[in-house]
Amino acid sequence: MADIGPYNMLIGETADYSAAAMTFDEANKIFGSTFADGYAWECTEVLSGPPTVAFKWRHFGKFSGTYTDKKGRKFQGDGSMCNLYGMCIAKVNDKLVIESLDVYYNPDDLLKPLVTNVKRGDDDVCVGRDGADSKTVADLREACCSIM
Repeated sequence: MADIGPYNMLIGETADYSAAAMTFDEANKIFGSTFADGYAWECTEVLSGPPTVAFKWRHFGKFSGTYTDKKGRKFQGDGSMCNLYGMCIAKVNDKLVIESLDVYYNPDDLLKPLVTNVKRGDDDVCVGRDGADSKTVADLREACCSIM
């Protein structure tokens, strides 16, 4: 993980993100600008204790910045709170040093809001998945994006 970074390791290849195309620093820059006010993490529930520690977690932050997808399209956040929930199973030794870590969550639960919860104006360019990137939102009110 130290070489590729947590975002690249945990997100991988999706419709809106390519870990293979990102360095550690590039990924941190993208998500740093996406969650300009920070992206916190918390353990919400511990389900079992050592040596196999199972717990639920939440990652959260306001989408107040700009997310750039793998095609280079930019999405300006609308300030809404993004919540990502998951579960982790950590196996620890007798000194509580982590020996293995299994993380479970759906990366699309993070990325989908970043390409849909965006500021819109009549002059904004539509960047929906319908291929109409060259027309304005005013021209495509009905067809552009389902959030309108």
